[in-house]
This record gives sequence, structure tokens and C-alpha cells, in this order.
Amino acid sequence: LVSDYSLSKDFSRNGVKTRANSGHAVEVVVFGNQLIPSNMQVKKATVFLNPAACKGKARNLFEKNAAPILHLSGLDITIVKTDYEGQAKKLLELMENTDLIIIAGGDGTVQEVITGLLRRADEATFSKIPIGFIPLGKSSTLSQTLYPGSLNQVQHIADATLAILKGETVPLDVLQIKGEKEQPVFAVTGLRWGSYRDTGVKVSKYWYLGPLKTKAAHFFNTLKEWPQKHQASLTYLGPTKRPPEEPEEKPSRPPLYVRIYRRLSLYWASPPKEIPQEATLEAWEEMQLSTIELSITTQNRQLDLTRTEDFLNICIEPDTGTEGSFGIDSEEYEAMPVEVKLLPRKLQFFCDPRRRKQMLQPAVQSEVTSEGPISSGSSGSLRRALT
Repeated sequence: LVSDYSLSKDFSRNGVKTRANSGHAVEVVVFGNQLIPSNMQVKKATVFLNPAACKGKARNLFEKNAAPILHLSGLDITIVKTDYEGQAKKLLELMENTDLIIIAGGDGTVQEVITGLLRRADEATFSKIPIGFIPLGKSSTLSQTLYPGSLNQVQHIADATLAILKGETVPLDVLQIKGEKEQPVFAVTGLRWGSYRDTGVKVSKYWYLGPLKTKAAHFFNTLKEWPQKHQASLTYLGPTKRPPEEPEEKPSRPPLYVRIYRRLSLYWASPPKEIPQEATLEAWEEMQLSTIELSITTQNRQLDLTRTEDFLNICIEPDTGTEGSFGIDSEEYEAMPVEVKLLPRKLQFFCDPRRRKQMLQPAVQSEVTSEGPISSGSSGSLRRALT
């Protein structure tokens, strides 16, 4: 009762927030009042909180707007706060079994958590754990896919937290990006490489110019780096059929006499002759690129739950002497030869039921796009070839 009262009090401070968040408080009370049977095990939720997100405001935003909802939900909550960049990857390697994973931060926190999760030796099991995302960072691209637009940040955080409790999930694609020597990095949004990305990183340096800071960053970057071309060798595979999905429910175990009969029949039967199969060479295609910006993105921004096609390996080899860095889910990495592989529908993320209904409508397919001149073929032909 104390938590319920404090939540309603925090949610009724002014104007629009009062009307929006009083509805949230009512919904939370419904979850909190649900009885848990004595024979049912309480679900465990592990929260990875990045206090440094949103210029150090993430911890306060989480404790005021998300934590009360989670504690009233009946879940066994464990909050893990990260102290430095890259710590979430290490913590995921040591994480024990949990029923839910909740990411509280921005794009960088999401990228760290899913990378640590999919680097595990038992990732096939842990990748089936549903993931919730509470957007607290300055850039929270994934929240645009999972949750509807909100009038303010407090409402957006509350909507995201309630969506986790409602239990609706959607499958998201993941990009596996692997260098020659480094461990793979995983992303849910995509990879960017080019002048626009490089300029976007520098915009904050011109904060003193106010609304002109973006234009100033592009202007000075153009003067410093001209011509703004990035050259690379692109090798890719065409589309392949999606492998059959694993059944959600395992078939029931047959009776004992059936199992004994099968084992005896296999024991007495002559071993089948193996027919050698000819190895088929993969039809890799190669093209040279000279472009201002190159991006490899998933379909997660315009998710279509009805699609039946997926797209696989792409390799990028920046030419020697080419400057710039890769932006992988808004995190900066050194530009180097990498292999990009699509892992279709790899992770399950909680989403708002209203957004899930919208996703049932067909959306634009994921693509590799290139802005600016291309040495061989047009931008349109590049899209067709790579999708």
C-alpha cells in the first residue's frame, strides 16, 4: 500500500502527466493485486541499468518511474548497475538463469547486453529468454519500434515498463558483425559507415551554436574532408530460404514399449548406406563501392511480422587509407574488414500490444542502402542485388 500510494503521488504532479500516469497507476495496482498461487514459482527478472545514460540522469529516471511499477508487479527483481563501458558484456557471461532480462538505458546498453548474451557458449538456450527495454538513454532507437509515441519521457518510460508486464513479445532480427581477430559484436538496428555518421558524432561539439549546431557540424566537416567518399569492396550472398522454425512445444515422450521397439529395430537393422553429396559452392558476388554513406540495417525499424524472406551474409572491406569509423547501434568501432551475418528472428523483445497490431501489416524489407555516387551500378540496383 505504501508503494502504491507513493507511485500515485509521484504520477500526479502536473497537467498532462497527471492524467496519463494516473492510468498507469491503476494498471499497476491490477498487477500488484493478482494473487500468486503457493505452488507457482515467482518469476525472476534481471535488470541491467546503465546509470550513466541520459547524461547521468538514467538512475533517477529509473527509480522514480520504472522501479515502482516493477516492484508492484510480483516479479523477483534483481537490479545490476553497470559502472563502466563494456561491463554488461562481462556480466552477461556470468549471469545465472533468469526468466526475464530487462535493459534500462540507451542504444549502447542494448548493444552491450545482447552482445554479451549471444557470446555465451549456451546462447541457444539464453537467447530464448524474453527481453524488455526501458528507454532511458539519449538515443533509444529501438523504443520507436516497440512502443507508441508518448507526450513526455515519464509517460514513455511507464508505457515501456507496463508493456513488459503485459507479456506481448515480437521477434527481432540481429546482425552478427565479426572482424578477422575480434569476437563478434551484435546489433539490432544496423551498421553505418560514412560522412553523415562521422558528422553526427561531432554535432555536440558545436552546442554553443544552438539550433545551428547540426548545420555547422556538416559545414566544417565538409571543409575538412573533401571529397567525402568512402571506398570499399563489398562481397555478398543472395537471399536464401528461411530455415524451418523450431516447434514451441516439444512432442510428448512415447510409451516405454514403443521406445524399446525402436531401439531394437535400430540395433538389428543394417546400417544405411551413405550417399556422398557433392559440395555446392556458394555464389558470392563482389562489387566496388565509392560512396558518401553505407548502411546495413535490419527490418526492426519497420517490422513486418508477416514476412517470409530473410537475407544473410554481407562482407565489407574498407580500402587501405580510408578514414572513418563504423557506427554499430550508435556505438563507435574501428573500420576494418568485417563479415555481417543476419540472424533472423533471433531474440524476443517485449512490446506494446498496440504496436504489435500495427506490425501485422506488411512493411518495407530490410536493405543495404548507399547514399551518393557508386562506382558500379546505381543505388536502386544495389538495393535489388542485396535484398
